[in-house]
Amino acid sequence: MAKLKTYLAESWDEIKNKVTWSKYSELQGSAILVLVASTIFALVIGAIDWVFKTGLQWFYREF
Repeated sequence: MAKLKTYLAESWDEIKNKVTWSKYSELQGSAILVLVASTIFALVIGAIDWVFKTGLQWFYREF
């Protein structure tokens, strides 16, 4: 039990005194970057899907 108590006390000390927390503005910037990158990625994957779907529909219609 003493080891657990020591572990929790050291963990709390590390979180409180040694961890560098980001500023709110930095978090907002990162969130916007992730949102934009995710949107671009989704559009690219959607375009690739549409090209394959259209190409396969044409192929199966022809043969």
